[in-house]
Amino acid sequence: MKPAVNRPDWVPPDAGREFTTRVLPAQPAPAAGGGTVKRRTRESAQQLAQAIRQGDRGALARGITLIESRAAAHRREADALLHLLTPQAGGAMRLGITGAPGAGKSTFIDALGVQLCTTGRRVAVLSVDPSSPVTRGSILGDKTRMERLSRQPQAFIRPSPSGGELGGVARRTRESIVLCEAAGFDVVLVETVGVGQSEVLVRGMVDCFLVLLLAGAGDELQGIKKGLLELADVLTVNKADGDNRARAEATRREFSRALHYLAPPAGHWQPPVLACSAVTGDGIAEVWTTVEKFFDHGRNSGEFEQRRQDQAQAWLDALVAEGLREQFEQRSGLAPLTLEITKKVRTGRIPAPEGARRLLIAAGFVHE
Repeated sequence: MKPAVNRPDWVPPDAGREFTTRVLPAQPAPAAGGGTVKRRTRESAQQLAQAIRQGDRGALARGITLIESRAAAHRREADALLHLLTPQAGGAMRLGITGAPGAGKSTFIDALGVQLCTTGRRVAVLSVDPSSPVTRGSILGDKTRMERLSRQPQAFIRPSPSGGELGGVARRTRESIVLCEAAGFDVVLVETVGVGQSEVLVRGMVDCFLVLLLAGAGDELQGIKKGLLELADVLTVNKADGDNRARAEATRREFSRALHYLAPPAGHWQPPVLACSAVTGDGIAEVWTTVEKFFDHGRNSGEFEQRRQDQAQAWLDALVAEGLREQFEQRSGLAPLTLEITKKVRTGRIPAPEGARRLLIAAGFVHE
């Protein structure tokens, strides 16, 4: 699929502003050769966007860091960067990969990514780690489990903590996808935490939703529920090797039978159930061939374009909800009332709906 056609350039008024995050100490640091280490100069949104378009992976990493920042001062700069890069986005195959913990998501992505790179594709991986409840930082370090892929010059791996976000994704995953596409990556893989919180959120970010399954893990562990099966476009039983091969095949047949009860409308895609081994590489090529067939089916049927439009609407709705939340938190004088009402709700003195209504009235969002 070809990248989106460039739209006429429009530079927002703040696009030339300099990133305050790039201001570094002026004093020189000694270098090994006795000289000084050059500090990175400040860069505007236009300069950063240009570097990202040229495929500069360091610039791409800095751009994602900027859009992930929770500092209010960086929001306008991040918005300017996204506006400049959106015309070059939209041309990648967006594949979401989820599964229960232990399903081998990182190992699978490592094997799939290496195979794609050997065929000439440029692969970006947005790996979302669970967050520490104390520091909010990543606790698994999934990038370390993609050793082979991380050595590929055509690959870019960006691990980000989920930060407690629902759906097992980082708070700015959608924006990160835009930046990766603008940098020229034609396949974007989004690895989720896979904790089963809200796969619907992940589904609204990608074109194809692949669910990794474990052989013989049982319904209660994997969440073999109608909702998950309805969301999946491709299901794959991983770790189908050695003594586990027979169990993997049995699990594949079990899921295939279950999908017969969820037959899609005529002409729609019937999710297949495959088996593979990320360790040996068996079945990985078949999985990708199936993903490509799904994309071809979506383009021919018009479902692909509809899904992209739904993604854009979901992104808009999420940003509106986030903006309303920020506006509520910034209302002056609400802190004491919020503490008071929170205490009453926690102790059962008033129901939560009544407490919420009082706060919304005080914030000016609802009228009595």
